[in-house]
Amino acid sequence: MRAALWFLGLFGIAVAIALFAGNNQGTITVFWPPHRVDISLNLVLLLLAVLFLTLHVALRALAALFAMPGHARRWRIQHQERAMHVALLDALSHLVAGRFIRARKAAEVVLARETAMTRSGETLAYSGRLRALSHLVAAESAQALQDKTARETHFRQALEQASRRDAQETREGVQLRAARWALEDRDAQASLQWLDDLPQGAARRTIALRLRLKAARMARQTGPALETARLLAKHRAFSEVAAQGIVRGLALELVLTAHDPDQLQSVWHQLDMAERVMPEVAVQAAQRMLKLGGDVDLARAWLLPVWEHMVTQRGALTDAQRVNLIRTLESCFPLVSSPSDAAWLTRIEQAQLSNPGDSALQYLAGITCMRLQLWGKAQQLLKQSLPRLPDAVLERNAWVALAELAEQRGDVAASMLAWQSAAKAAKA
Repeated sequence: MRAALWFLGLFGIAVAIALFAGNNQGTITVFWPPHRVDISLNLVLLLLAVLFLTLHVALRALAALFAMPGHARRWRIQHQERAMHVALLDALSHLVAGRFIRARKAAEVVLARETAMTRSGETLAYSGRLRALSHLVAAESAQALQDKTARETHFRQALEQASRRDAQETREGVQLRAARWALEDRDAQASLQWLDDLPQGAARRTIALRLRLKAARMARQTGPALETARLLAKHRAFSEVAAQGIVRGLALELVLTAHDPDQLQSVWHQLDMAERVMPEVAVQAAQRMLKLGGDVDLARAWLLPVWEHMVTQRGALTDAQRVNLIRTLESCFPLVSSPSDAAWLTRIEQAQLSNPGDSALQYLAGITCMRLQLWGKAQQLLKQSLPRLPDAVLERNAWVALAELAEQRGDVAASMLAWQSAAKAAKA
């Protein structure tokens, strides 16, 4: 289509020239005393066109001649830039391939070429970033080779170059690398310091949060580690199962850091609701409260959501979780009665009646009745639960409880038999 339009245009110009010049009788007279020269107008126009074209070509030739030094300079710069880019690509390729010595040498080639260009008076607009990245690659290679001296040298130079105005974007990357290197050196405090120096936006990135989580766990800062794990779970940095496992582990560690009941309550209030209803966390917190001699009713209140979850949804808890919950609830019934004992006895009886085949619930109901001095009912429930108890510790405790009940009513033979069975269960 474009060629056809060009042909039409050329034909139109040819027609216009033929119409204008074919019948043009005009002349131009030049008086040059004592001479007179008559020239055809068509010839004058042709001579002017030729003169214009000649001057145009001459000026273009002169411009090209004077521009040759500039073209040569630009060619040299482009050649140096290509060489530096190739060297930087080689350095990155060797780094990811594990050839760290070659990576460091290639990065040093980039730095040498850039220095040579600067000395020759040529300055690249991105020289700061180029130097910072090259020093960073060299430092990363030195870190992999355990050359701490070379790593620190290149790192300081990378940090210095990243402070320039044209390389501000690379400073965050240099700081993140420094935090990771400190973590590899088992220096958690230095890693956390580098992470604290990051801007607020960069500090909330997933890679920064991952490093903070590792550093906080290494520094035994369970509270900050738990908060970081929550953010990572919110950002979907882990799978749902992995996130729950990490949060659960940190919550358990946080509970174990409490050394008195007040501190344990403070730790409990720091946990989210989703963490409080985790069976392992609730059971561990209740056990810690009992071990520290704290409020038994408060410990049972922490266990109540887990208990309701177990009772209302069959299979919601694993066998190990059920056993731990029952053993903890068993420990929550002291010799001195509590106002909430009757309410808990009602809950346990209702659960046992709803699941009459559950031996663990029968055992718990029997222990609860025994602690509340309901001797006959306790003996009946414990005997019913013994053949099917899922845990050896529960079986031993059941025999011990039966032995104590037999001693109380003066049945020495039954007491001796129960103690012997308890000893056999303890050895099993």
